[in-house]
Amino acid sequence: MQKQDKTLFKTPFSAAYWRTAAGELKNIRILAFAALMIAACTALTLIPSIPTTDPNVRVTWGFLARAVCGMVGGPITALIFGVAEDTINFLIAPSGPYFPGYALTTMIGTMIYALFLYRVKFTPMSLVVRVFFAKLFTNILNVTLGALWSSILYSKGYIYYMVKSFWKNLVMLPVQTAMLFFLLVALIPILSRVGLIPRGDFGHKNKQKNKNEEPWET
Repeated sequence: MQKQDKTLFKTPFSAAYWRTAAGELKNIRILAFAALMIAACTALTLIPSIPTTDPNVRVTWGFLARAVCGMVGGPITALIFGVAEDTINFLIAPSGPYFPGYALTTMIGTMIYALFLYRVKFTPMSLVVRVFFAKLFTNILNVTLGALWSSILYSKGYIYYMVKSFWKNLVMLPVQTAMLFFLLVALIPILSRVGLIPRGDFGHKNKQKNKNEEPWET
């Protein structure tokens, strides 16, 4: 059985962080989990979205599986997941011609989740903060790139689609933050027990020390 690397990192700004993230591509369990999250994204598209008071704003579910995949697999796995998930979902349920811009958005968005959630020590407060900023940056990505893709594919200009997307993503930010926070509160202990993430419940201390790495020590 492959020995689990229990290293945690304060930030993604270290060579050791990226070596660890690249090493996940050799971990069969991580790759299998990423494939499971692709299937989860596909399944979640079958769950009807929930309407809100604004007819243009609906609560959807796919971002939850992308965030969990990023947290478990890291940023490099997230990039591969993004292009695979977008392509597979298009092949299963195509709606018009294939446009690679949407795959790029999914890749970067899943990577953002990973940069905030992969191999970090969580407390309840730090989880709230990290989830909020992960959602904030992914929503900014949705506004900026989403408006660009819409302006290329459809008839109206970039500013029109950006303003429309801005209000939608602004309204959804607190809702999606709460959804993802409560999901991760439930999943983190489970994923730790099965060895998919190197931490237990909130406040778990990582005792591994390695002078060549930068663990989060408490």
